[in-house]
Amino acid sequence: MALLAHRYLAASVLTAALALAFVGGAEADTGGPSFPSKPVTILTTFSAGSGPDTMMRAVGEVLSAKWKQPVLIDNRPGGAGFIAINAAKAAAPDGHTILMHDGDAMSALPTLFKSRNFRVFDSFEPAGALYSTPFFVVVAASSPWKNVGDLLAAAKAKPDAVTYGTWGVGTTAHLQSAMLETAAGVQMLHVPYKEMGQLYTAVSTGETDWALGAMASTQSVYEGGRVKYLAIARSRRLSSLPNVPTLAEAGGPPNVEASGVVVLLTPKNTPAAINDRINRDVKAAVDSPEVQARFKTFNFEAVSWTPQELRRQLDAKAAGYQGVVARYNIKLD
Repeated sequence: MALLAHRYLAASVLTAALALAFVGGAEADTGGPSFPSKPVTILTTFSAGSGPDTMMRAVGEVLSAKWKQPVLIDNRPGGAGFIAINAAKAAAPDGHTILMHDGDAMSALPTLFKSRNFRVFDSFEPAGALYSTPFFVVVAASSPWKNVGDLLAAAKAKPDAVTYGTWGVGTTAHLQSAMLETAAGVQMLHVPYKEMGQLYTAVSTGETDWALGAMASTQSVYEGGRVKYLAIARSRRLSSLPNVPTLAEAGGPPNVEASGVVVLLTPKNTPAAINDRINRDVKAAVDSPEVQARFKTFNFEAVSWTPQELRRQLDAKAAGYQGVVARYNIKLD
């Protein structure tokens, strides 16, 4: 009887240990026992119907099925991003509120708005990235320039005569166009527009000489034959547009890249385990066939940054933008 009791006790201990291991594994997979325990809200700086908004909704559907909780998209554009930023900052640090923003624009905010004393990682934790998208050098289809070298030669011949457009002062397009201008050693005139639609219409008619633009923003005028791409502003060609050269191949400065990246952050002090869970599940959602099919439409590319790598990338971008903002005296406050 003593032997049987001992065996029964040993079996009970083993069963309890396995149960605890299972529960512990489940909690590790969810980032903690309480996440997600209610709907998750994505506060985004992008407008409803925009490319980033559409992609986040597609990813949100996959996340909702995995998390068994609704994923709500709350669009709060405007105010240079601070409308959404301030709302996300005020949320509980439990992973149920996530900020979605343009990573380059957010990295530049501390330099553009010095009076606000805003520092990204004083207010937020890095969670992950949704996607990146390369920018093209876009000119009117009727432009005499055959490559970026022609564009820069014209700019060197007549300083401030060549114009480049953007969707606003201090935007990612403005800062990256200025960085290209600096690297090329030329002086051009910046023409800001209020909306992307206005910008690329102006480029297509020749009102403005050129602009940086993603495929999602320029596809309609490109496919309509109203603009052409002189180059893709990175070091490798795009497989879907193999005839469009890289910036360096087209006569532009080497080692200059222009792109956008959409990032996800959580309020300061959100547990690392929750951010890791968000990072892991967003990656899996982005890799799903239904999301990849939508990504290919606009040549969006998945970004596999860990939270730690996201922090390093945004810090590096912030350092790079400090120089161009100072050089061109760009201020928004």
